Amino acid sequence: MKPLSAWPQSARANIVGVFTDIDDTLTTEGAITGDALQALHDLKAAGLMVIPITGRPVGWSIPFASTWPVNAMVAENGAVALLHNPQTKQVHKIYQQDLTTRTRNFQEMQRIAKRVLQEIPGTVMAQDSPGRETDIAFDHSEFHHLSQEQIQQVLKLLKEEGMTATVSSIHINAWFGDHNKWHGAQWILKELTGRDLTKELDQWIYVGDSTNDQVMFEHFTHSVGVANIRRFEKALKHLPEYIAQQERGAGFSEVASLLSSPYR
Repeated sequence: MKPLSAWPQSARANIVGVFTDIDDTLTTEGAITGDALQALHDLKAAGLMVIPITGRPVGWSIPFASTWPVNAMVAENGAVALLHNPQTKQVHKIYQQDLTTRTRNFQEMQRIAKRVLQEIPGTVMAQDSPGRETDIAFDHSEFHHLSQEQIQQVLKLLKEEGMTATVSSIHINAWFGDHNKWHGAQWILKELTGRDLTKELDQWIYVGDSTNDQVMFEHFTHSVGVANIRRFEKALKHLPEYIAQQERGAGFSEVASLLSSPYR
């Protein structure tokens, strides 16, 4: 990973939009700080599209989708997008899976969640679980600690059940389907603009901090890890191209400062 300062101005000048993780990328200690929120405003003021994409649930995401200066928010690792209408002040949800599929998957996921809790001592559901519609999540670092051995046991069981599973900086997330953050990014850009992200990757950047972001680091031409990504560096097969000097929201603000500058 090269220092963020090594990102050429000529490359930055072509950027039209930012995809970003939320937890421990935009947020610090579970909340968005003033500098990170201002960074979002600065990016929008500079004319860039801004789309957070997170493993957090729909219920948790709605208040932020309705108040942050973003074009959309993609939740549950690409499964559902939240679109805010400033006129009606309502948030509209759109899904990658149809209602029948979501209903069937939801019932099956509750069975699997119970199995994890029963078979792997020490596991607990994420506290934001009541707001989840298309996945399940287990807490490993937010309010409850799991060892690496326990995390691997959970992942093994989930994958045996045919689920897709990833580890974020705070949760183990699992769902049915082949969607992920990368598919979600392509999907939401197509929904919003009709454009194909794969044909304009040199115009976008992704900012993240953990192992569930590596699918984005793998595909994006321009990618940045905030400094706390060092925690997961050894577990990442695909690293971001650049790394910020600072952690979490302060690191995201570094990225935004480069992109919102009139001399970028």
